[in-house]
Amino acid sequence: MPIDITKLLSKMVEHDISDIHFKADSAPALRVRGAMILATNLPALTADDVKTVAYQLMSKEQAAEFEREMELDLAYSLAGVARFRINVYRQKGTLGLTLRVVPMKLRTFAELKLPVDPLTKLGAESRGLILFSGITGAGKTTTLNSFLHFINENHQRRIITIEDPIEFYHTDHKSTIVQREVGLDTRSFAHALKHILRQDPDVVVIGEMRDLETMQAAISAAETGHLVLSTVHTIDATQTVDRVVDAHPQHQHSQVRQQLANCLKGVVGQRLVLAKDGKGRLPATEVLIGNSLVRRHLLEGKTTELRKVLEDGAYYGMHTFDQDLLRLYGEGLIDEKVVLEEASNPEDVALRLKGLSGAT
Repeated sequence: MPIDITKLLSKMVEHDISDIHFKADSAPALRVRGAMILATNLPALTADDVKTVAYQLMSKEQAAEFEREMELDLAYSLAGVARFRINVYRQKGTLGLTLRVVPMKLRTFAELKLPVDPLTKLGAESRGLILFSGITGAGKTTTLNSFLHFINENHQRRIITIEDPIEFYHTDHKSTIVQREVGLDTRSFAHALKHILRQDPDVVVIGEMRDLETMQAAISAAETGHLVLSTVHTIDATQTVDRVVDAHPQHQHSQVRQQLANCLKGVVGQRLVLAKDGKGRLPATEVLIGNSLVRRHLLEGKTTELRKVLEDGAYYGMHTFDQDLLRLYGEGLIDEKVVLEEASNPEDVALRLKGLSGAT
């Protein structure tokens, strides 16, 4: 029986399925509220089933690129329902397919339950580098686009994005926004960044800092008076800084630390954790703000000291993941098991939980 792709995608949104994975000789695998579930009530898909679905989603040009490269990222829109980020790949000589739901509506910081005050302050920055970090599926792209939406609603800027693929569509409000998709509007992140400063941007958005060339271009744009936003696949703020430095050759580390000290305005880390009622997930965040103490530690290469700065930086809007997990627990939004599973320092957090229980 042929798969009705429109019905399938509508069901994903209806049942709060964030991701669905297809491969030959297996039932679809679903990610629901962070948990991976094998849909054993559905028949196993054949290699032809997966290929048929994949080619329904790709244009002729995209299909030709996939056949040439054997990997493809694309976006797909279902009118009135949602957009979907799709990756097509090969495994065991057959096609594999991953689809992720991207909501149509751009939401505010408060609607996403993100830390409003520090993000609002960062959104007022006119130059520098702001990074959004987290593992795959942590929601960092959604947060980045919420941040971009905030700038668009509140400031008069010219914003140019480079994305692979474009996930959220933005329309002009106070700002004017140009969105460019890798493969459709430009050859690569690096190629687009070589020319982007000729396009008169105030804000440059790089969907993901994947390689050294992109990182260098991002830092250069931030140093020359632009506000640069991007995402990084890292687990926390400290690792984000280390990732950018370590991506460069050893002899450049001192120079890169100085560049970051001069231009890094903030790092917003994110993890999605299961809510206490089991009906959804909540963001646990970590926020680093580039104040004078952070700049000094960056210059001296003392990134291990940044955790202490985060813990003591509430005045500036900073906090660690562990502090935010304890906040969520104290507000009755997540349970103790989730706190310990998601904590960066479980032993330390366990002691603090005992203190909270004793106080209660």
